[in-house]
Order: sequence, then structure tokens, then C-alpha cells
Amino acid sequence: MHSGMPTGTSAINDVVSIEIIGNTGLIALDNPPVNAASHAVRTGLWQALETLQQDDSVQVIALYGKGRTFIAGADIREFGKPPQDPWLPDLCNFIEGTEKPIVCVLHGTTLGGGLEVAMSCHARVAIPGTRVGLPEVTLGILPGAGGTQRAPRLAGVAFALDMITSGKPVSTEVALENGLIDRIGEGEPREVALQAAQDLVSGALPRRKTGELVASPDQAAIDEMRTKLAKTQAQLFSPHKCVDAVEACHLPIRDGMAEERRLYTACMESPQRAGLIHAFFSERAVTKVPEAAAEPREIRSVGVIGGGTMGSGIATALLLAGLPVTLTERDQAGLERGTETIARNLDGAVKRGKLSAEGREKILSDTLSTSTDLKALADVDLVIEAVFEEMSVKRDIFGTLDTVCKPGAVLASNTSYLDINDIAATTERPEDVIGLHFFSPAHVMRLLEVVVAEKTSPEVVATGFALAKKLKKIAVRSGVCDGFIGNRIMTFYKKAADYMMMDGASPEEIDTAMRGFGFAMGPYQVADLAGLDISWAANKRRAATRPKEERYIPIADRICENGWFGRKTGQGFYIYDDNGSRPNPDALSIIDAERENAGVTPRSFTSEEIVERFMTAMISEGVRVLEEGIALRPIDIDAVFLNGYGFPRFRGGPMHTADVIGAGELVRRIEAYAQEDSYYWQVPELLRKMAASGEAFAEMNARG
Repeated sequence: MHSGMPTGTSAINDVVSIEIIGNTGLIALDNPPVNAASHAVRTGLWQALETLQQDDSVQVIALYGKGRTFIAGADIREFGKPPQDPWLPDLCNFIEGTEKPIVCVLHGTTLGGGLEVAMSCHARVAIPGTRVGLPEVTLGILPGAGGTQRAPRLAGVAFALDMITSGKPVSTEVALENGLIDRIGEGEPREVALQAAQDLVSGALPRRKTGELVASPDQAAIDEMRTKLAKTQAQLFSPHKCVDAVEACHLPIRDGMAEERRLYTACMESPQRAGLIHAFFSERAVTKVPEAAAEPREIRSVGVIGGGTMGSGIATALLLAGLPVTLTERDQAGLERGTETIARNLDGAVKRGKLSAEGREKILSDTLSTSTDLKALADVDLVIEAVFEEMSVKRDIFGTLDTVCKPGAVLASNTSYLDINDIAATTERPEDVIGLHFFSPAHVMRLLEVVVAEKTSPEVVATGFALAKKLKKIAVRSGVCDGFIGNRIMTFYKKAADYMMMDGASPEEIDTAMRGFGFAMGPYQVADLAGLDISWAANKRRAATRPKEERYIPIADRICENGWFGRKTGQGFYIYDDNGSRPNPDALSIIDAERENAGVTPRSFTSEEIVERFMTAMISEGVRVLEEGIALRPIDIDAVFLNGYGFPRFRGGPMHTADVIGAGELVRRIEAYAQEDSYYWQVPELLRKMAASGEAFAEMNARG
């Protein structure tokens, strides 16, 4: 008997509606932009299910999302707030326990809580191109609404472990092959939902309650994952808890979910969760800049000057984003080297599945052009100069561009350190000049420092941010100073490392300590990788203006004087050969000689001392960058170091780490270190004020 509910569409609330067609009750989710599992969605879905359960005319329920995706995960606006009923775990259990069969249709990116909702339904159909995943581990937590219990029941323990501990989404085909979904369906989500509902009624689409399935025991997969994580992610908390949770999938579903909840709570209480959430939000915060309201200029074609490693990498990034590129070099040999590097970079993109072989050929034949004449850049919308770090060379180039490029073209320098104001002054259009500091390898690294000179127009700044978005990079606004945000701070804390090296710690000890903190490489490994000749050139450039009071450590210069520039020459602080890398005994001899010349009696440093000095130096210069307005907010500095310098993501960045340490403790450390070197170790005034007031950098971020 019909309960009297009218056929047609009825709104449950602003984001959930139901529609009855024949014997099918359709539930539509419409919570733009990504149908996040907000409180309104959870409440509306629960009420919709109750309504349809009570309607005698409804034999089957189908759930789908409007817009570009099914549920793409939790609502980030609710992060950090007390949870409101209904909790997602309760909703998933309610869905699974309904008497009437429920099928859901997945499209777009069905992630996290969205996939957990899907797995609690009785059947799953996905539109081609859908990607599904459980990325909670990237935020320092684990799937907390049954994901660790239902995924292994549907797809097996080994597959579930890999997906949950990596956080990486999988394609529709992979999800189908492993049993995570039941079918791939062509068409619009609503039509696919109607068909799937009828197939569920007829039995053509099997109905299964996931919690009633039994996961096949696979202790070998669990042991293998534990061994792997012990080697690759020993410092991280949540991946190991993910394994513990999946191991509980042999329990009855409610018991397994109770264990999942216990482990989820432990993750929530971990400092790593706070660091990873901060890192997540940093990528959104950095887009809020004063020039955001300006209209960016249209970029249809780009010129790149310089075919070296950096220029070729920038050109590759632009080409992969679909932008036509004109690469210029001084001579044909330079162009050929640059083109070969680009071709190798594209080969890597093909190998990683980011580009088809046909796409590679099309780029090299149609999208990339080359010239030895800067006049070839007459019609491009943007020029990025990426030549050697020599101001006279850059000034000459920009002087030429001023006469060659069309009005309105954006003129950008990829300089790592040099004064953008000085470069802009060589043109008659300083408002069009900006710094776009890419990080090497430019087609891989996500960070782009957008360096705003005194006369750069808001539209040009907005264009830099729009370009970063097109390239899928994270843009951070920086003011002009030597090294901008990242390299300025790096130059400062590298001195702290050099002082420790001179005073008794070996490069290997310092690198080992910083890897223990969470960096993939220590500062001397990084220096060897980047090329010691780059910092050598910067040291020579700064020599004339170096204050007499500054303690200068010439060890790296002495290594360079031997022609040892790091990895590219086979030796630097380390030796690199077919046997891997190891400390360079000749470099150690240079260190011993310089200690003797300086009258230094070496002393030992613990790993804790090394980390404390290194981080205190990094943070103190970060505070000065804030004081001077070079960075807009503390979180901008964090974004730079997370995405350009390998700062451990679970620690949230240097300024987030400063809040963990506390301003008072940082002041105490600096004052203690100043007993040895009062010129280098100085307490920034802002930090002293924070120590007195109890203010944290997080409060500055909140103010925007």
C-alpha cells in the first residue's frame, strides 16, 4: 500500500532531494562544489532513507550525486569542529542495515567518506573515468566510517592495505577488477542509477551487505606492509595504525569498526594529524593575496629564454599544460641540448602515464618551437627568463625584451636570488615585470614563488597565480629581497649547519640528524644535489658586502676550488659512483684543515642539538621575513618549505613547528646560542613580543 507520498521530486533539505519513479526511490545529493559529506548532507541522506523505507511503493533505492562528482570526502569547513550527529560511521551502518536494497552511482572523484558511504550500499556502479580512494592517511588519520573494515571485505586485504596506507586513488577499471565496485555504467548518473536499481531488483546486479562478507585472511600481506612501512615511513603514525585497523577486518563488522574508531581517535590525538591538516590548508591559504581580485592577463603562448636544466624544465611544465612554447638560446648547440632535455622530460611523463606517446610527438613537432633570436618572442604573451644568475646578463636580456615584446606581455625572471626591482628598472614597463621562481626540476616540483616588485601591476601578479594554477603548482607571493622567502631562509639556516660542521659535527652527522627529523635529505646532501657551484657563485657575489662581524665558513668554497661541485662531478661533500654515495674523505680533510686554520677545537653534537640549532635558525629567519613583509603570513612560509624544500609534511612547516616549540623556548635558545655568536644569533623583535604575549603564529594565519 502506498503511504501517500507524492510521486515527483521532494526536497529533504537544501542539499538532498528524493524522487520516486515507479518502484524506485532516487536520492540526489547536490552540495556544490564536490558534494562534501557535510552535516546537511548526512542529515538529509538519513531522513531521505527513512522516508523511502516507509514508502510501500518503493522497492529499491538508488543514490547518486549531481554536479561534477559523487561525495568527494569530508567537508573541510568542519575540520577541527566538534562532530555533529549523525556521524558518518552511524550513517554508513544505517545504510548497510536498511531492508530495501540500495545501489549507489559513483562519478568524478569518490574519496574518503564518499567511498565509505558507497561501500555501505548493497551495490556500486561507477561512471567511466571515476576515481575512488581513501586518502585519510595524507591528513594523519585513517578511514573512520568503516573504510578499513569494508574495503578488505570487498577487495581483499592486500588491495585494501595498499590503497589505505598510500592514500592514492585508483581508476574505475582497477576498482572493478578488485571488487571495490560491481559494474561500470555508461551515461548520466541519474539514468545509470535508474537502470542499476532495476537490475538490483531483477537480480542482474547482485545485492550484498558488505558487513556480512568475510574477508579472506592474508597475514602475509599484513606482515609485508608492516615491513615496508618500517623501512619507508617509520616516522609516520597513521600508516601503521591503518594496518592495525585493517588487521581487525576478521572480526564481526561492529567489533572491527569499534577497533577502527579506537585507532582513529589515537590518530586524531597525534601531533602529526595537526601538522598534516595545517599543510593541507596551507595550499588554500596562499591563494588569498591582495591582488586576487585583479583580472589576470590571458596567456596563450610563452617564451622561455635559456635551455639549461631549469629553462628546459620550465618549458616542459608549460608544454605539459598545453601551452605553446618558444625556447630561445644563444646558439644552435644550446637549443639542441635544451630540446634533448625536454624530450627526456617528456619521456619520463610518458613512462609515468602522464602523457601518451602520440602526445609526446605532437608536443615536439607542433607545440615546441626554438630560435636563437629573441625577436622570435615578439608575439608571446609571457616570457620567462631562465639564464645564469648574473645580474648583468639578465639586465641585458630584459633591455632587449623591452624593445622586442608586444605591449602587455608579461616579462618574468626565474632568478633565485637577484633583485627583481633592479631587473625591472632596465625596461620602460616595470609594471609588466615579475619574478616567477620555479624549483628544480621545474616540471616536477610543485612550488612557484611569485615575486612582486615595487611596480608590478596587480593584473600581472594575478597572471602569475593563474599560470601556477594551470601548471598545477602552488604559488606563494613573495616580496623582493635577496633569495625571496625560501632561499633567503635557507641561506641563513645553512650557516647554522656550517657553524656546527666547523665546530665538530661531520656533514654526515648533520644530514643524519635532519633525516631523523623527517627530511628526505640533509643539507649537505641537498647542496651536492643542487650543485655546490651555485652557492659558491652566490658566496662570491656577496663577499664584498659581507659584514665583518659575520663568521664565514669557507669549507664549501675550498671543495669547489677542486672542481668538486657535488653529484654532477661525482664528488662534493660525498662521493657518488656505481656503489652509491659515501662521505668524501678529501672533503673531510678540507674540514679538518679549516678547523685547524681557525683554531677550532672540535666538539661533539648530539642529534637533538643539531636539530634544535637548525630549526631555531630556520624559524628565526622566518620571523624576520614576516617582520619585513616579504611573506604575507606564517603559513606562506610553511607552504614554501613544504613544497620546495622537502620539509617533513607531518610537521606542518617551520612556522607551525615554531608554535609546537613555543615562542618563549625559541627566545631562550637564541639567547643561549648568542653567548657563542651574538652577531648570528639575534632574537627577532616579533618573536620576543610573541613570547611576552603568548601569541602563536596560528593566530596570525587566522587573521589573514
